Amino acid sequence: MNLPRTGIGVDVHAYAPEGSDRVLMLGCLEWPGERGIEGHSDGDVAAHAACNALLSAAGLGDLGSVFGTDRPEMAGASGTQMLQHVLGMVDEAGFLIGNVAVQLVGKRPRIGPRREEMQAAMSLALGGAAVSVSAATTDGLGFTGRGEGLAGIATALVVPHDHLPT
Repeated sequence: MNLPRTGIGVDVHAYAPEGSDRVLMLGCLEWPGERGIEGHSDGDVAAHAACNALLSAAGLGDLGSVFGTDRPEMAGASGTQMLQHVLGMVDEAGFLIGNVAVQLVGKRPRIGPRREEMQAAMSLALGGAAVSVSAATTDGLGFTGRGEGLAGIATALVVPHDHLPT
C-alpha cells in the first residue's frame, strides 16, 4: 500500500550587498524597503525550502537537480514559478500535497504582519494546498543572527493519489 510521505527542505541565501537594487522576495511576496537576497533566481528562501521539502517527499530529488544554477533559463525565476513547477512534478509523480510548513530564520523582515498574505500566496502557487509559515530569530547567533542572510526550513506531506478516499 502506498502511504503518505514526508520530506524536509532547507534553503539559505545571503543578503545582497548594501545599496544593491535587488528586491527582497519572500513567501512569494515582494517586501518593499527590505534588503534583497542574492541568488540565481529571486532568492525566495521560503519558496525554495518548500520546493526542496516537496521534492524530497515525492522522491524527486532536490532544488539543485531541478532548478540548478547551470540552467540559464532559471536566472531570475520567481518562487511562485518554482512552486508551480514543483506542484506539476509532484502531481505527475502520483501525489497530492497534504500540507507544507515553512520556518523562516532571520532578524528581518518581521513576518507576523504579512504571515497570512504569505501563506495565501504560497498556497495559491501550490494549487490551494495548505501552507503555514512561522519565523524565528537566533538571538544574535550565526549568520542569520548577525543579519548576513536568511534561512528557510520546510516540511511537506504528500499523499499518493491512489491513497485518497473515493
